[in-house]
Amino acid sequence: MTGASLSDLDAFMAVARARGFRGAAVARGVSPSALSTAVRRLEARMGVRLLNRTTRSVTPTEAGERLMERLAPVLAEVEGALDAVNAFRDSPTGTLRLSVPSAVARFILPPIATAFLARHPGIVLEVSADDAFIDVVAGGFDAGIRYDERLERDMIAVPIGPRVQRFVTAAAPAYLARHGRPEHPDHVLRHAAVRHRFASGHMPVWEFEKDGAVVKVRPEGPIIASSIDLEVAAAEAGLGLIYSFEGLLTPSIAAGRLVRVLEDWEQDFPGPRLYFPSRRLMPAPLRAFVDFVKAESS
Repeated sequence: MTGASLSDLDAFMAVARARGFRGAAVARGVSPSALSTAVRRLEARMGVRLLNRTTRSVTPTEAGERLMERLAPVLAEVEGALDAVNAFRDSPTGTLRLSVPSAVARFILPPIATAFLARHPGIVLEVSADDAFIDVVAGGFDAGIRYDERLERDMIAVPIGPRVQRFVTAAAPAYLARHGRPEHPDHVLRHAAVRHRFASGHMPVWEFEKDGAVVKVRPEGPIIASSIDLEVAAAEAGLGLIYSFEGLLTPSIAAGRLVRVLEDWEQDFPGPRLYFPSRRLMPAPLRAFVDFVKAESS
């Protein structure tokens, strides 16, 4: 018997999955030094190095990989057994960790989260907004929210928020006064554009649809950003057309700072989905959130 504590084993798993102490510390709400101390203590008690550490990365050794394989289902069972006690509470407690796109964090999740936490005051909701695709399990999250993702076979997906959304195109009144309104998607290529680049480096095309005809264009423009706040400000300042989620542009359109164009070419697409691993024992905070989302959408 090595005398290894359950907390040290859990710390090792968190670091190994996150491939780093800082990421694991953020996910767990502890300091990187606390996790480092726990892993060193575990390695000393076991008499074997479990993680290879460099200034750029942290990766499991062969012994660490073997321990991860055997430990993962055991810790899942322990976590599930402890979480089962939550069934005897009037309201579950614990932390629910979600990975969501920035657009969802901005205009879809806030009212859902507010109502959910009002009903379950014992739950702490931790949200990480990131437009990159995240492995929710490896990242230490309970669930994720994404648009039209190809999910793994062991993932369960539940619709959350609006069932149908759309991208809209808009520009500042002053810009349209100087350059005119585009009447067809092809006309967008004659205009300047405020463009968005995802964290992955991908810069999406602008897609339009009308009467079964689909038109895709890739406009040019003076500014490319990964911040919707900067993009909206640039469009309001008259730097060009902007193409984004309807919910993100609605406040500016309602205030008259932006004017909607090409409305009859707007393309609908399915709303986001909450997805999570298939588990025999689901953590009580996640179960409560899934039940809440399903009830709200029924």
